[in-house]
Amino acid sequence: MERGEQYRNPTEVQMSQLVLPCHTNHRGELSIGQLLKWIDTTACLSAERHAGCPCVTASVDDIYFEHTISVGQVVNIKAKVNRAFNSSMEVGIQVSYEDLCSGKQWNVCKAYATFVAQGKATGKMKLKLLTPQTEEEKMEYSIAAERRRMRLAHTDTLKDLLTHSTMPTERENGDCNNVVPAEKTRVESVELVLPPHANHQGNTFGGQIMAWMENVATIAASRLCHAHPTLKTIEMFHFRGPSQVGDRLLLKAIVNNSFKNSMEVGVCVEAYRQEMEVSRRHINSAFMTFVVLDQEGQPSAIPMVKPEAGDGERRYREASARKKIRLDRKYIISCEQTKVPLSVPWDQSNKVYLSYNNVSALKTLVAKTNWVLATEIDKVRMYTLEEDKYLSFRIEMTLCIDATQAFFLLSDLRQRHEWDRHYASAELVQQVDEDDMIYHVVSQTVSQENKPQDFVILASRRKPCDEGDPYVVAFRSVTLPTCPPNLEYTRQETMCSGFCIWQETAALTKVSYYNQAAPGYLAYVTTNIAGLSSDFYVTFKACERFLQKNKDEITVGLQNL
Repeated sequence: MERGEQYRNPTEVQMSQLVLPCHTNHRGELSIGQLLKWIDTTACLSAERHAGCPCVTASVDDIYFEHTISVGQVVNIKAKVNRAFNSSMEVGIQVSYEDLCSGKQWNVCKAYATFVAQGKATGKMKLKLLTPQTEEEKMEYSIAAERRRMRLAHTDTLKDLLTHSTMPTERENGDCNNVVPAEKTRVESVELVLPPHANHQGNTFGGQIMAWMENVATIAASRLCHAHPTLKTIEMFHFRGPSQVGDRLLLKAIVNNSFKNSMEVGVCVEAYRQEMEVSRRHINSAFMTFVVLDQEGQPSAIPMVKPEAGDGERRYREASARKKIRLDRKYIISCEQTKVPLSVPWDQSNKVYLSYNNVSALKTLVAKTNWVLATEIDKVRMYTLEEDKYLSFRIEMTLCIDATQAFFLLSDLRQRHEWDRHYASAELVQQVDEDDMIYHVVSQTVSQENKPQDFVILASRRKPCDEGDPYVVAFRSVTLPTCPPNLEYTRQETMCSGFCIWQETAALTKVSYYNQAAPGYLAYVTTNIAGLSSDFYVTFKACERFLQKNKDEITVGLQNL
């Protein structure tokens, strides 16, 4: 990069499109189907820029549309590869629009798409690693592994919710006189894939398929509400297989469930050749949420839908489950960290998203670049980070221990009192899964009410996804019905804290502890920074002795797994 030249991600691709009448619906607003075509094109070009070969769309994560776009306005789309895995990569997409007359710009949506590189002879090919440069790139790179984990767990999350919850069989407080049989909303439409619909590889363009799906979903939604609906949310396009020029695509859509002010439409796509109609291939599916806006732009009431027996009732219950998952996911993940309550209620339906939020919050803190060395004693270093109203600190040291050993020892809060004098005890109250545990922690610190402080903490741990990634142990407060506040203690909360552990050489491991300091920690941090206390050094040296003492024991335990 030449001196003075601004850095630009080598995978970044930008597209700007002037919205013309041919791109719009009856209201003069940009068709979501057209927008999806532009999004997919931009993202694909970014993926191919990194891979150096043709790429195909594997999936597109949930998209929340914040604004509509009118004729004469300009759509700006920016896409760049966040992380490359073995043969797939995550591409982050940002969509905004601008008014040419006023010069103002607004965000429309943010999306994440997964693309797979296609080799010429062997099909999937191994991708080169991506090296993030800026703070934003490091953050997206790190959290991409968490988003990938969440995608893979989505189906299991839905099954768990349906198993452990009683989904309603009919809408509460609905107008029983305004009920529409779901069958009346069913739409089937066939499309012949022609050369203009194919990409440069001869496969049907993913954006085109998404546009056709949005079209049939809109028709189905219109048949329920007898109005022109507005698409607000798309839940994950999942491409199960390709289709080619000459294929017939059968698109099916039906309203699965309606809620007070919204409805979910399920869409699936099957492909077949002319001579093989009986052997259709399921190639794509998605769920879309529509609303009907009144003259003031507010959502109107939606008629109730009556599902058909069997599959219709199953789709009805699953739609209710997906709505809860969407609300949990949007509430926990989409909000800024400072706008989410410290202690979010934990339950089966949101466990995946709380775990994601826990780990991604810590990884975001780790990716910050403006840490300042505040003090150092005997190679134990304390760094601080001042941001808005938060003061975060990081303490790190290098030890002669295997990273895996340190990871397992530090992730078990039941042993922390052996080296951290701030901990009185920690009880495991719920083993969520192999990587997530909930503890009730009692602190040695006494509150203003002269009571010991206690915490309910979700501990989420992650092994490295790729070479060079750290082991991660993240902590955050949650609320748990089985562990309510006790009059003996003063309930406190922790926002974001945890360990990152890097294997630096065969013998040496760097251990870093991070904490986005809550008010109760500020005195501790500032006293150490000012040199009035060396408590951080004493605590970490005790941690070092604990790790050295127990590393052989944990090695035996790992060998027996």
